[in-house]
Amino acid sequence: MRQLTALDAQFLNVESATTAANVAGLAILDPAEGRVTRDNLAALLLERLHLSPALSLRLAEVPFGLDRPYWVPDTEFDIGNHLFETTLRAPGGERQLAETVAAIHARRLDRAHPLWEMHLINGLADGLAAVYTKVHHAAIDGVSGAETLATLLDLSPDARDPLPPDCRSGRAPHQANRPDQTPHEADQTPGKALDLVPEGQTPGLVGMLAAAAVQTATHPMRAIRSAVKAAGDLDAIPLASALPGSRLIARAARFVAGDDTQRPELPGLTVPRTPFNGPISGRRHLSFGSVSLKDVKSVAKANGMSVNDIVMALCTSALRSWLEERNALPDEPLVVAVPVAVRTAGAGETVGNQISAMIAPMPTNVADPVRRLLAVGATMSAAKRRFALAPPAWVNELCSLLPAPITSLVTPAIFRLASVTFPPINLIISNVPGPQFPLYLCGGRVLSYYPLSVLTDMSGGVNITCFSYDGMLDFGVVACPERMDNVWGLLSHLKTALDELSDERVGDEFRDRVGVDLVAG
Repeated sequence: MRQLTALDAQFLNVESATTAANVAGLAILDPAEGRVTRDNLAALLLERLHLSPALSLRLAEVPFGLDRPYWVPDTEFDIGNHLFETTLRAPGGERQLAETVAAIHARRLDRAHPLWEMHLINGLADGLAAVYTKVHHAAIDGVSGAETLATLLDLSPDARDPLPPDCRSGRAPHQANRPDQTPHEADQTPGKALDLVPEGQTPGLVGMLAAAAVQTATHPMRAIRSAVKAAGDLDAIPLASALPGSRLIARAARFVAGDDTQRPELPGLTVPRTPFNGPISGRRHLSFGSVSLKDVKSVAKANGMSVNDIVMALCTSALRSWLEERNALPDEPLVVAVPVAVRTAGAGETVGNQISAMIAPMPTNVADPVRRLLAVGATMSAAKRRFALAPPAWVNELCSLLPAPITSLVTPAIFRLASVTFPPINLIISNVPGPQFPLYLCGGRVLSYYPLSVLTDMSGGVNITCFSYDGMLDFGVVACPERMDNVWGLLSHLKTALDELSDERVGDEFRDRVGVDLVAG
């Protein structure tokens, strides 16, 4: 029905024996007297499958990998390929849950079926249950992933209607593109190759090969156009921004393209070496925990900053403490990538990614917590001003430079090589807004929702993601154990960082749930 964009396809290409490109979430639930069962989940999924295209489409590969795959309906859909159930051994603590989920998270999805799985996990302490859901990053980004989950949730234990669209996200999508053109449309317009595979029809062998021939013939012109667009952001691209003359080249490229938007200057983005940068293994460890959103908002208000700024400050302090414990704190700031949604209001039914990224230094080299907070505010403010004036297109454009057959072959090797020689960033940190009221799944109240994301050789061996839900900030940390030896310790440092910035110590405001007791930690 729709061809994957170059960015979507890149999430397929990056997968290897050590990389599974799954975006996931771990929901902790009160099981509502046994109503959260596999049968009830299966009935709910089948009832609402039509509300989320990502759950009912599978990949149609182009022969010999000559072009990017297509999304097509799965005419033989079987819920048994996607819904699973397991029970933890007693006592069912959070460490056991984390180990079970980490093993599932590390596995790649079967591309013969729609790219998602849901796992009901029983046997948790205090009679709770967990639902772990993962979807391939080629099909969703962080915001659309949260909206996909929301189609299964209700506003009350007895409701049988899905959430209305305006309740599925904590804020409106960032309007970074023209209202009449989504990133998918912008990516697919050149060459009109997709006209050979009409929208709404399953592509046949002849149609896919014909479209691939057109894409191949027109690729040089599209590659030149992508190179010029990417060059306009050269001063914002990791590694490239450190090259001599990168700012001058970027200004010249923007002049050639007729872009006269004045952009704020960005700080240097030299990436230091850390223990969590380098080739990763196929194993995963994860941890999860929560902090009070009210306390975070109080710190933000007292300092004239946003919640996202405080999240970045907490992560900066936690990473500094973790590195100090190992005598591995670099003299230079860490460099972080922050994904930003550019999903337009009319793109809710579009499968795939509509994201860009802000690249910013994290002042882990600043010892004083207050000065470190102010430094985070200054760097994030500059990055946000730059993004607001001219959302960077380089993420999509770089993915479009090489022909699809070559990209699919060389991507894992390029990522591996970059991790050894010149890592472009130290890690990725994401903050996804969610609803500030309780939600229910099959009648069971969702107590917490911990997001879990992707590790790659190039992006580093640790990923921090948080989701704001019902008065809390729920953190999910995914790490490669060969690169980060104590993923749970990072959560304790997050709580300590919030204590340092609070006027008074945070009381025990945690709900009765599975998770890390950050106060005790």
